[in-house]
Amino acid sequence: MDNRLYLHVPYWFLRKELKVVLDRRVNPEVYLPGDAYDGINKEELAYIADALKDHDLSTTMHAPYADLNPGSPEPMVREVTLKRFHQVLDAAEKFRPRVIVLHPGYDRWRFSESRDLWLKHSINTWRAILARAEEIDCTLAVENVFEEDPSTLKELFEAVDSTRLRHCFDVGHWNLFVKVSMEEWFAEIGPWVAEAHIHDNMGKKDEHKAIGDGNIDFELFFRLMGQYAPDAAWTLEAHNRETLEKALIKIRDYLI
Repeated sequence: MDNRLYLHVPYWFLRKELKVVLDRRVNPEVYLPGDAYDGINKEELAYIADALKDHDLSTTMHAPYADLNPGSPEPMVREVTLKRFHQVLDAAEKFRPRVIVLHPGYDRWRFSESRDLWLKHSINTWRAILARAEEIDCTLAVENVFEEDPSTLKELFEAVDSTRLRHCFDVGHWNLFVKVSMEEWFAEIGPWVAEAHIHDNMGKKDEHKAIGDGNIDFELFFRLMGQYAPDAAWTLEAHNRETLEKALIKIRDYLI
């Protein structure tokens, strides 16, 4: 598999189908939900991580996100969020991922009146884990989810000012929520992009379709990625086998 290309793979699938992943030479983006970290088998985790390394496979990771918010005004939510992030970094010490993707927790409907407070708390949360990311030699990439424009993420990146804090551009989420053009988005924060999540939709719901099955302009997307983030990781986010097989075929046109 091209060394730029990763597949979003739940940890349960890695446990069950490790041989398939190794035989097909899949670079996985490893995802565990939050509660899975509380009872994780550390020996098994190390075994899987070592098997991937022995087969010269690269990894990225996706942190849990349900009900977590690094910029929440509620201290206990921030405390739990930070605990989960540290658990991800514990696992990352085994996997040594290229990138760890995390959600920012911001949307204007909840935080429009307290945007500055969200940003202040968020900055503190990221700074609390960046030292560990440095030790592990990985990048933390904040993914756009409900953002309608790149301004909050740009303010975050500029305020933290760390080469270890970067952006994961989710093109499917952009198509659903963003109110600026893709060119405008990349012009603002394209140089921060360290990873892209690649899936398609019709702009109505997060369908996770294969490239070409929705209405996203992927010719433009890949041109902008080449212009602003030529070294970024590409992660296919397909939620079933059929979509994944189709996505792997479609993306060949762009693996030049």
